[in-house]
Amino acid sequence: MRIRTATDLGAFIRERRARLGMDQIVLAKKAGTSRKWLVEVEQGKSGAEISIDLEADSSVATPRAGKAKVPDINGVLDSLKKRPQKKRI
Repeated sequence: MRIRTATDLGAFIRERRARLGMDQIVLAKKAGTSRKWLVEVEQGKSGAEISIDLEADSSVATPRAGKAKVPDINGVLDSLKKRPQKKRI
């Protein structure tokens, strides 16, 4: 799945969460956030604040023959938890 928009990201997170058998409450707790925020992200709302740094692995970005590598959602969530939270004014 190519992620270009907030809607694409939300769809990816929702599909991966479902494949892992997690409901939104469980994933929100693992991510250290609220279910409301997760709902907004999964719906592709552009107002949901997301600040992440991603490094592209060429084997993920341009898959060759065989199955494409699926990003590790737990790793992404762990990196989000470690980032300092921005204060909203």
